[in-house]
Amino acid sequence: MLDHGRCTSWRHLMNLLKTLFMALALIAPALPGTAADFSDPTWPCVQRKVEKLSMALMWPFPVDSTDLPADEKLRTQIDELANYLSLRRLNLDDVQPHVAAFATEHHGDPKLLGLVFARTFDALSKRRTRIISGIEDFSFGQIALADQIDRSRAEMDVIMAKSEPDYDRVDALEEQLDWDQIIYTDRQRSIQYLCETPILIERRLFSIAQMLQQVAETKG
Repeated sequence: MLDHGRCTSWRHLMNLLKTLFMALALIAPALPGTAADFSDPTWPCVQRKVEKLSMALMWPFPVDSTDLPADEKLRTQIDELANYLSLRRLNLDDVQPHVAAFATEHHGDPKLLGLVFARTFDALSKRRTRIISGIEDFSFGQIALADQIDRSRAEMDVIMAKSEPDYDRVDALEEQLDWDQIIYTDRQRSIQYLCETPILIERRLFSIAQMLQQVAETKG
């Protein structure tokens, strides 16, 4: 159980921490790398949220993804190449020979290369959308946890303001606060990686589009 002297020291420490947090909040907008997308206050990333990508901005040729070739072998080749390109663990330099072989076999046909890109774009865009949805869920979870931490602190303040504080309850709240703050901090450490992932997918799509356009131009 907490004794009165310990609680007094704890309250003093919490007041100092609150003052520090308020000061950091005031100077944070002036620090590099802290600018956020204020159009959506629940979005936790510095990068602006772009929910959907436009294929037309990456691929200059008209593509009808429903107009598939009748040849089943050719359709399989298109899907296999698109699957290779969609695998983020594969470096594009390692996939380039597959692209060159496909372009050579089919004389750099922009229509077929466009179908390859459409398949790749569809797969990576869906993956990117799922990741953005996951980031949003992550953010709402952190917001809820921060609210819970604030409520626990407020309850402790109310208890300690009484003439006869319930130190058992303060003990329980303090233990819960410790765990909640550890969880919150650990989760925050992963946010930078999460936020960069949609950008990395977008960059990969642009690089794939350029790679396919180059073989279409040089072999077409």
